Amino acid sequence: MRPDRKRNRLLGFDYRQDAFYFVTSCVKEMACVFGDVVNGAMHLNGYGQIAERQWFWLLEQYPYLRSHAFVVMPNHIHALVEISREDLESGAEAAMRERTGRDLSVPYGMQKIKSLSEIMGAYKTTTSKLIRLAGMPEFAWHRSFHDHIIRDEKSFFNIKNYIEHNPAKWKDDTFRR
Repeated sequence: MRPDRKRNRLLGFDYRQDAFYFVTSCVKEMACVFGDVVNGAMHLNGYGQIAERQWFWLLEQYPYLRSHAFVVMPNHIHALVEISREDLESGAEAAMRERTGRDLSVPYGMQKIKSLSEIMGAYKTTTSKLIRLAGMPEFAWHRSFHDHIIRDEKSFFNIKNYIEHNPAKWKDDTFRR
């Protein structure tokens, strides 16, 4: 790590473990490319619809992810996501599923749990590719993303409320440019 760069993740914390995470990812240069907030409600344009659709695609790809809140804002996204092994399929179900590509290296019944950084990397990569193909070849996300490990119920509900009401507070948002 460069000495002038702030550490992005909590040192010693395993971001593959079952936990609740609050994540925020911003568009490069805070460009408002996903739509507009009108009368306190977010109105997604085509690029914003891609950003939203890819979040739900991500949840399909990784069955150990649960989304408790998610919003696409004009120039960033917020999510309250949980990594939970509780919903992983049994060994018998995995054996019945046709396996291809990288999952051949994982034994039947075992799902490799990706770290929060790998999950967000998949989201940002696929979203970027689709937005570029849709007509914005210069689209890019900021280099990293902000995360917060949620450790108690009060914090969970405060963050969930923040995400759900974020469009209504856009005029005062620190990400607004």
